[in-house]
Amino acid sequence: MISEFNNVTHESGLEFFLSMESPPTATHQMKKVNFKTHSFYEPKEVKEARRNFTEMLSLHRPLSPIMGPVRLITKWCYPPGEKKNPSYKTTKPDTDNMIKLLKDCMTKAGFWKDDSQVASEITEKFWARPTGIYVKVEEL
Repeated sequence: MISEFNNVTHESGLEFFLSMESPPTATHQMKKVNFKTHSFYEPKEVKEARRNFTEMLSLHRPLSPIMGPVRLITKWCYPPGEKKNPSYKTTKPDTDNMIKLLKDCMTKAGFWKDDSQVASEITEKFWARPTGIYVKVEEL
């Protein structure tokens, strides 16, 4: 389904694969409320996922942030377990929650000025090997 490859830069963007044992299941939506201070905070799992994403993404960022509209394509590959063939993953986390944390980290890593520039996105999740996240960023 997805072959491993190194960073590839195209005239219109770049693509890479974030190899990991399993994409995180912690999402941006998992924020908690501290009722004593009336503030929000991120659980340990979300902080760890954010830190790992930002660190891995910094190895693939463009030389300068993209300034115009962007298409973001991601394919999240989770360990298939007993499944023999790659198949779509239909369990949590939801794709809209998964992608938010990744886009926030891509902003912090310097892929673009703001994730509002992502005008088009395709996010898919699979039970498949290799495990990790395929990312393609295209300037529109």
